[in-house]
Formats: sequence, structure tokens, C-alpha cells
Amino acid sequence: MRIQKIPCIVYLCLLPLLITLGFWQLHRAEEKQILMNSQKKAAKTETLQLSISSNSDIDSIRYQTVIAQGHYDAHHQFLIDNQIKGGKVGYFVLTPLILKDEKIAILVNRGWLPLNQDRRILPEVKVPEHFRDVEGRVNRFPSVGIKLAGAEIPTDAWPSVVQVVDSEILAKKLGYPLFNFQMELNNNAPDGFIREWQTPPPMQPEQHQAYAIQWFALALTLTIGFIVFSIKKINE
Repeated sequence: MRIQKIPCIVYLCLLPLLITLGFWQLHRAEEKQILMNSQKKAAKTETLQLSISSNSDIDSIRYQTVIAQGHYDAHHQFLIDNQIKGGKVGYFVLTPLILKDEKIAILVNRGWLPLNQDRRILPEVKVPEHFRDVEGRVNRFPSVGIKLAGAEIPTDAWPSVVQVVDSEILAKKLGYPLFNFQMELNNNAPDGFIREWQTPPPMQPEQHQAYAIQWFALALTLTIGFIVFSIKKINE
């Protein structure tokens, strides 16, 4: 009576993998449910007046409409590189809005601009610096598909080009603190560029749960198959 080594090794390798994938899908289902709850809550919540005492927990205020009083720091703006829109590469323009009577700023995403054929020529992003009310939607900073080493380090010149936004690093370059989220400028607000803010429709939690059941079912099938195979080998 000998247990076959290779089938046993394959089983012991695959079983934890399948179970892990099942629990990962359950975790994703929980995340999507939290996201959907945040979207529903934001839609019902009145416009929030942004101040230094505002809640900085992005998960609790994501997609909420906010209004801020202050002035743009037009001489210190950031261009978020490698942003795709309509199949074209370009930049998102993040402009610090320094809040009135407060020593903190929020990065306002004023929209998307296409990349110049000559990368050395950056787009024109001038904006008046008078005091104003700016209204927009709270969201996470723009992301990229693959984060390369050093992608969060901005270039020296202004406007400064960066691929991955780290608010602490950008605040250090600016010399004043920043909120850890961005404001997506309203589509009808002045001094903006191409703005097509969307709330990506997430995969429903039920779909993730269905995938989890499939992974667990595969784990069960694998276990039954291994037991049947082992019994046959023992009886031979």
C-alpha cells in the first residue's frame, strides 16, 4: 500500500490555491459592497464645505460633492502622466487650491489634456489665482496600470510631471500640507479641461460570490477525485 507521490504533491499544491482564490473573491465581494454603499450614501448627502477639519477618510466621503473656498496656486501644478482617454495618452492636471484662511490645500483635478507629439513640450495649464468657490467630487487620485520604481517622484520643473500621486511627497515639494484625496472639478466649472468623470460600474458582489463558489467547488471536486484515485491505488 503506497501513496503516489506526484498526485499527492499536485493535490497539496492545488488545494490551498483554490481555497485562497475562493476567499479572495469573497473579500472582493465585501469591498464592492462597501463601494456601492459609499456611492449611494454620497448621492444622498448634501454638499460638504471643505475645511482643514473635514474628514480625511477617503472611503467615507468618496464620490461626495464638496465645495472649497480658496485660490489656485497656478505656479505649482502637477501633470499626471500616462492617463488614457479615448485611446489617446495624456495628462490629468492637478492644481493645488489653497483654502481660504487655512494652511492646507486640495489638489483639484481640472481635467485631461492630450500628450504633445514632442514630450518635451508640456501643455499650457495657466489659471487665474483670484479667490473663488470651487465645487467638485471627492475621489481617489488617478492611477496607472503598472507602477514603476520612482513613479511617485515628481520632476523638478513646473508644471511638474509625475506618474503616481503620493500626497505626502507632493506636499513636501509644495511646502504646505495636502488632503490625501483629489477633487474632480465639476463639468460646468470654469478653468477646466476635458472632464468626463464617471463612477465605474463595479462588478456586483453577487458575481464575486458566484466565482468564490466555483473555486470552492473545484477544491471539493479535486478532493473527491484525489480520494477516489487514492482508494483505487490502495486496492490495486
